[in-house]
Amino acid sequence: MGLLDKLLGRGKKAAADLTDNARLRQEGQHQEQEATAEDRAAHHEELAQKERERAAEHHAARDDTTAS
Repeated sequence: MGLLDKLLGRGKKAAADLTDNARLRQEGQHQEQEATAEDRAAHHEELAQKERERAAEHHAARDDTTAS
């Protein structure tokens, strides 16, 4: 999704404005919002993975400390 769907959604909204087509405008708006939500979800998944890796590093360091 992402950038292409955002651009397609904006294009549909622009075409809807020119043709006064409320249904096309709504479709474009939903397509653009869907792409934005997908981008946001992907960003949060990336952050969550980084935090999991950080937690694993701390867990390994804690195990090293207790083993000594």
